[in-house]
Amino acid sequence: MDAAQRRQKILGILKQNSQPVSASTIANQFKVSRQIIVGDVALLRAANVAISATPRGYILVDGSKETNQITRTIACRHSRENLAEELYAIVDNGCGLIDVIVEHAVYGQISGQLHIFSRYDADCFLEKLEKDHASPLCDLTGGVHLHTISCQSEEAYQRVLAVLKEKGILFSK
Repeated sequence: MDAAQRRQKILGILKQNSQPVSASTIANQFKVSRQIIVGDVALLRAANVAISATPRGYILVDGSKETNQITRTIACRHSRENLAEELYAIVDNGCGLIDVIVEHAVYGQISGQLHIFSRYDADCFLEKLEKDHASPLCDLTGGVHLHTISCQSEEAYQRVLAVLKEKGILFSK
């Protein structure tokens, strides 16, 4: 199989999975290195294939799917110690975290894809931060950051706001 065929098969794998698929998992299927898959995905993305890289792997983004979810942006501020509390407050109240966005003095807006929709997803994210000795993006901005969240309903969104405000995590002046 040549590289172009492998990229088409990678695209097929992503189309078949609604959950993120790690580069290592794909690499094992093709018996190539993880770095080869990272390069293949980079080339697919450069060819305008909507692939999002999340902490748990790659996911195909289909903007054409109709959804009953509402999307909102919220501003938060907390220390690293409150990270799990923030994530759980959002997923436990019927919403999911799509991304995190910070405003950096040099680079401008920096965003990271999260795709966290459950406590399991949150725990995987937190474990990966710990295992990789990585810092969350909010560490760059004294804890201030934005999240794009996807909610089942306006009521779920309002619950999230209320819980985050009660916990002192919702950022407001």
